[in-house]
Amino acid sequence: MIGWEFFLFWIGWCLAGGSPGPATLSIAGTAMARGRSYGLAMSLGILAGSATWGIAAALGVSALMLAHAWVFEIIRYVGAAYLLYLAFKAMRSALKTGDAGAERAISGTHTSVFLKGTLIHLTNPKAILSWGAVYALVSLPGATTADLLMTFGYLYAGSILVFVGYAFLFSSPPMVTAYRKARRWFEGTFAVFFGAASLKILTTRITT
Repeated sequence: MIGWEFFLFWIGWCLAGGSPGPATLSIAGTAMARGRSYGLAMSLGILAGSATWGIAAALGVSALMLAHAWVFEIIRYVGAAYLLYLAFKAMRSALKTGDAGAERAISGTHTSVFLKGTLIHLTNPKAILSWGAVYALVSLPGATTADLLMTFGYLYAGSILVFVGYAFLFSSPPMVTAYRKARRWFEGTFAVFFGAASLKILTTRITT
């Protein structure tokens, strides 16, 4: 796929990546509650997980993994369990009055936040399947590994724009002020979305 068709596909990829989900909510929540540097650490962790699956799909590794259902199932359940953990922490924070910044779902040092962001994306089956589906849609017959890696680069640039953009947007003074005023509502929303994402992962049937 080349030209304007690929550009439209790229726009769709960015819009899908920016829609509410575990990655975007984690970045937004961390940036609002803990500041821009932690939001960026989270976004870089998410991008590291995305790069892992994107390159793996380009090299055919993800297809090999999907052929061995038990590996995929382990990743799926670990991801669901982690999202439930995040939902629990966010809900606990929402139920507390006053400043409950210490109870943020994504806590720890910058390195810890980065690793948690990576874990969120590495254990998200949607990320694995999305990259595989992308290559199936945009690759021309006879496409080489180099072509697939080039496609990865174009799409990954969109992911960088979205996830890093979230860190900057939600750490801006107006967003931070809004968060502080409605912290409990934000935390409750995060809890619901994390819980719903975990449930979806557990109940989705994966066909290979």
